[in-house]
Parts: sequence; structure tokens; C-alpha cells
Amino acid sequence: MKTVDKYLFQALDNYPYSLEETIESLDYTLSYDDKNTMALCLYGRVQAEQLFKYEEAKAYFQQAISINIHAFEVYPFYIHTLLLNEDYEEAKKLIDFALTIKGINKAEILIRKSMLFESRQKFKKALKVLKETRLTVLNSEFNYIIDESEKRLKEKRGKETKGKNLDKKKKKKK
Repeated sequence: MKTVDKYLFQALDNYPYSLEETIESLDYTLSYDDKNTMALCLYGRVQAEQLFKYEEAKAYFQQAISINIHAFEVYPFYIHTLLLNEDYEEAKKLIDFALTIKGINKAEILIRKSMLFESRQKFKKALKVLKETRLTVLNSEFNYIIDESEKRLKEKRGKETKGKNLDKKKKKKK
């Protein structure tokens, strides 16, 4: 096993339970190979998920993709970071691009697309994307996520509909 792989595996194994050891292993990995897209991706995740430094996270993700546009591991986390940072147009463009890449896990990207619609309160579109996602799933790993997302979206959509009906009733009383 190459040294760089050893440190990368240590970083992946330690994240998110031991951040200090994760960072130490990532630093070693990048000192051996500063173009390691998995290490850059994990650094981006630490910035976004642990430190809430979305702009710094985006820089790591962008660097990884500029090194290898087929760094499949980067796209789901990059898209999620864009959603958290409310960079919706950028997220939409990245989703559209990612879906054109041969070999990428389309179900994972489509789930992020559903999240984009959900964050914009377009629940009907989000549900439609989840139905499309179900068709692309090759195994059952995403079924739980899809099921839970559908429940949540239907609940939100129901509340949205109730709110609109209440507004209509208030207007009629006036």
C-alpha cells in the first residue's frame, strides 16, 4: 500500500469522530500528493460540515474538480454545501452538469436536486424528482432516504396547502 493511501484511509476512517487525527492524516496525504481529490474533498467536508465555512469548503471542492472532473466523490458534497450556503443557481448548474457525467451515481445527484427544490419550497417538483430517482436506483441503498424524503415533502406540501386554504377562507370572510 502506498503511503499516500495509508494516510487517506486513516483520514476517512477518523472522520468525523476524531477531527484532529483526520486533519493530521489529510495534511500528510496532501504533502505526498497535493492533487489527491479524495483528500481535497474530505477537507472541503470538514470546512462545510464541522466549521460551517462554506466558501472555504467550496474552494476545496472546486480545486478537486479542476484536477479531475470525474472526481465523483466530490459532487454530492459540493452540491450539498452550495445548498447550505443558499447558492441555489450555482447548485442547479452543478447538478445539471453532474448528471451528464458518465459513471456518476445519478441517484445521489437526483436526491440533491430534490433537496434544491425543497429548499426553494417547490415541493411538488421535489417529489417528482424523487420518483425519477427511484427509477435510477440500482440497489436498495437509497430507498430509505427516498422514502423519508417523500414523507417529509408530502407533510410540508400538506401544510402549504392548508395554509393556502386558510388564507382563502379569511379573504371570503372579509
